[in-house]
Parts: sequence; C-alpha cells; structure tokens
Amino acid sequence: MPSTPSPVEPVDTPGSPVRTLLRLWPYVRPVRARWITAAVVAVIASCMSLVFPVVLKWMIDGPITDQDQAGVWLGALLLLVLGIAEALLFGFRRWLVARPLAGVEAAMRADLYRHLQRVPVAFHDRWPSGQLLSRGTTDLSVIRMFFAFPLTFLLVNGVTILAGFGLLLAQDWTLGLVLVLPAVPMVLICYRFEGKYSAAARTSQDQVGDLTTVVEESVLGVRVIKGFGRHRSQARAFRELSGRLRGTELTKARLLATLLGTLTVFPEIALGAALVVGTVQVADGQLSAGTLVAFLSTALALRWPIESMGYLLAMSQEAATATRRYFEAMDEPEEDSGGTAAVPDPGSGDGMRFTGVEFRYPDAPPGSTAVLERIDLHVRQGETMAVVGATGSGKTTLTALVPRLHELTGGRITLDGQDITAMDRAELRALVSVAFEEPTLFSASVAENVRMGAGPDTAAGPGADPALTRALGVAQAGFVAELPDGPATEVGEQGLSLSGGQRQRLALARAVIGGPRFLVLDDPLSALDVHTEAAVEAALREVLGRTTALVVAHRPSTVLLADRVALLSGGRVTAVGTHQELLRESAEYRHLMSGGDGLAGPKGDGTR
Repeated sequence: MPSTPSPVEPVDTPGSPVRTLLRLWPYVRPVRARWITAAVVAVIASCMSLVFPVVLKWMIDGPITDQDQAGVWLGALLLLVLGIAEALLFGFRRWLVARPLAGVEAAMRADLYRHLQRVPVAFHDRWPSGQLLSRGTTDLSVIRMFFAFPLTFLLVNGVTILAGFGLLLAQDWTLGLVLVLPAVPMVLICYRFEGKYSAAARTSQDQVGDLTTVVEESVLGVRVIKGFGRHRSQARAFRELSGRLRGTELTKARLLATLLGTLTVFPEIALGAALVVGTVQVADGQLSAGTLVAFLSTALALRWPIESMGYLLAMSQEAATATRRYFEAMDEPEEDSGGTAAVPDPGSGDGMRFTGVEFRYPDAPPGSTAVLERIDLHVRQGETMAVVGATGSGKTTLTALVPRLHELTGGRITLDGQDITAMDRAELRALVSVAFEEPTLFSASVAENVRMGAGPDTAAGPGADPALTRALGVAQAGFVAELPDGPATEVGEQGLSLSGGQRQRLALARAVIGGPRFLVLDDPLSALDVHTEAAVEAALREVLGRTTALVVAHRPSTVLLADRVALLSGGRVTAVGTHQELLRESAEYRHLMSGGDGLAGPKGDGTR
C-alpha cells in the first residue's frame, strides 16, 4: 500500500475566482428566486443598522438637548423596534436559504456520483479514491457554506459599506474623507491576500484528499497491516501527512490573521483620527454633538462589515478552490453511449471475432510498446476459447476490451458480426457477462450481489429464486445455505467476511445467472482448492455449452474446459489450436503447462 499517495490531477490554474464560482450557476438557478429574496432581506436588515445613528443624532440634538422626556422615550421605542425588525429579517433570511441550499448540495453530490459511474475505467486508474471522496464530501460542504453565508454577505456587506460611507460623507465630508482614505491600501492588501490564500487553500484540500486515501487504504487493508506488523509504519505515514496538512492550515491561519489585523488596524486608526478631528470641530462650534455621535456610531456600525470581509474573502477563495476541484472531476469526458446499431442476431453465428486489435494505455509514454498488437482471433459461436500466456502478456487486458472497459487503440471486435463500438454500451454489457480474477462484492446481501449479473430490471430482493439457486449451484456455492440468513446474509464491505474462494464463487455465480450470450472469464477459479475447482468445472461445462466464451486460464485444468486455446506472447497471438495440438507444436505452451512463468499456480495475471 502506498503510504503517501499523490493525486494525479490537472495542474491547478487558479484563474478568476468569480469566473470559477459562476460555473455553479446551473445549480443555483432553480433556487435563485429564494436566494435573491434572502439577499434583499439581508441588505434591508443590514442597512437598518445605519438608521440607528440617525435616530441617535435626532435624539441628542432634539429631545435630549431640549430635555423633552416624551421625545426621548419615543426615540428609545424606535430603536427597540428597529432592533427587533433587524433580528426578525435576519432570521427570515436564514429560513429562506436553508432548505434550497441543502438541495443544491444534494444535487451536486448526485451529479458527481452519476458522473463517476460513467467515466472510463482509465479515469479511476489515475485518480486516488480519497481524492474523489474528498470532492464529494469536504469540497461540497465548503461550497454549501459559501452559498449559505459568504455569497450573500459579500453583497450585503458591500452594499452596507457603500451606503455607510455615503452617509458618513453626507454627515460631514471632511470626517468622511478621513475614514475613506485607508480604503486604498486595504484593497491592495486584499488583492495580494487573494492569490496567496488561494494557493494555500488548494494545497490544503489536496492534502485532505491524500489523507482520506491513506485512511481508506488502512481500513480496507487492515488484515495486511496487522499480518505484517506494519501498523507503526502506516501510523508514521499518517502522521507525516497530518503534519503537512497542519502546516498548510497554519499558513492559511497566518495569512488570514494578517488580513484581519490589517482590516482592523487601518479602520481603528482612521476612527481615532476622525474622533480627534470631530472633537475639535465640536469644541469650535463647527459641528453639533449629535452629528459627531451619529458619525462615530455610523463608523462603528461599519466595523463588522469591514472586518468580516477577511473571513468572507477567505471562505470565497476556499469555495472557488473546492469548485475548481469539483469540476476537475466533472469535466472528465464520459464514456459515449456507443452507436445506434441493433443488438446482433444470435442466428448470425459468427461468434466473437478480434481483427487487428491493438491497445495501449492512454497514459503510456510516447513510443512505448503496445500492450496488445495485431490480435487476430476468432471464437466461434458456442465455442469456449482459453487464453493462456506468461505473466504480463496482456490476457486480462484482452478480456477488458470485450465489454469496452477499455477502448481499442486499433482494429475491431465484433459479436456475431456487429462491431462493439457501434453498439450501445448498455446493450453490449447486457450481452457480455464478465467475472474477474479479483472478485468485487458490495455491502449488500449475497442475493443482491449475485443478481447484479441478471440485468438492471431484475428484482433485487434478499431472498432466493430459481435463477439464483441455479447460479449458486453452478458456482458450487453451497456454503451460502450455511450462512446465518442464507442468501439474505449481508457480506459486508468488499465481502471481506467471506474467504477468497467464497467471494470468487459468488462472482462466478453473478456472471452466469443471466444466461449471457457471451461470457468473459478472467481465471475465475484461481482461489479454489482442487476439489472445489473440479466440481465447479463440471457444473460450468454445461453453462459454457450454451454460450460463446473467452476464458483466461492459469491452470491446466481450466484450459481443459475450452474447445481451443490461444497462446498470447508479448501482446500477440502466437498459436491457436486444441490443447493437444499446442502441446505437440509449441515449446512455450509446453513450458507454461509444466508450471513455468505463472501458469498452473493460483496467482493471476499481473497485467493491468
């Protein structure tokens, strides 16, 4: 297990945070009416705080100066009403946005999950699972928080600050200029902060993805870690990644502290200067006491909108980074659905044909040798063809091309005369059933795991049915009846509550339950003991007699299931014939059958 995974991602090009965040508009559009209403309500509530100084000015210069007690009580009542109205409006704003924004996050998460099911397998080969998990959890939470708070209050605070400075200049333009002048250096500092904080936020969120990957691998591989006593090294790797993340978070904290200090110090200095100048003007009779109090109250009311801009800018940068990471995954092209050709007629009888097939992995360096090169192979209708070869010869890759888990680099594959690239993927995968050497089970019941091979329209209940019983019989999975709840027993994450041989038999049952016209098996018996293997092979012969099958074989006993055998060497088919013919004519085949280089043992093909 890698201890310090590195995500294979596009190079981050920050660009404009505004342009990045605008990509979220399709998700916001359905709730735009409520969000706009909430923003307007918040602007009104925030601007109400600017009315308080006006009321104070009136009270000081009027009722208080004139010793009008009724006027004082009237002003106090007005202030109370304004405070209650402001609180109610902010509460109403929160109610307006809470449910819609939860729906936006849910829609984004659903779209990401759906997209990850539709991208090519090569995408998942490149991306660590922890990076994808962090995009579907942490990043979406950051985006939801942006919608709930910074998106609204960047607008609200901006309007409040502009209205407040307008009011200050209207009250006394000389004092207003004293408070406005620090805005220039503050804007420059915010601009510099934006770039540095964006880079730190990106690093932090990538490191969270790396840490998630390590945790996931440690949990799934806990048996290996304990078996080899590697818990200390894994803990050390975790601590190293945690330490890096901590350092990045401290960098973010220092940047934010610097910005917040700046946004606090400059206004405080300006406020102090305005207080001195205003006091002198009052002493000289150039300014009324009420006007000075109103001016200072207005300035104090603007403190929170100004100081909070640091937090809002930081949260917006993190949201822009999270949005960028989200769309890095979403921008990956999905598998095309394929052509519109009809499902091949089973009566055409051409079987499975490989013509000039070539394949190299998309991430292979230029000039590297192709994994498969000029493969010509014909599996006749109703025939079982075994594919044998040394480790790394490309057997597993060949089987992955038939259901289009990987796309051909050259040549063509046809099923009963129909090119697979012209077929709809869903229809192709309904025709071709697969079983891999490494069986994957899901956190569901035995029955639900096996019925996955019966097609999307099959009922997914937990109980048994005739097709399930037959499939389990073919796979010699009698152990299912001894499980606590029989076929309804939950197998747990990745089926790790079962042995490797049990998981492999359930994967084989999943491959045969639907009675597929084409069957692709990648050494499905490698984890079985010789007695169970013999029983499975006996039952499997009947199934193979009703389908066209391509079977990767690592054991001579599996080869004997086939009508003919193809020898794969260095990515090419070097010989095709019956088992006996190849034993007579091919020295390499005889060497493999004697147990040389990966055959006749339980270990599978190491090819990607």
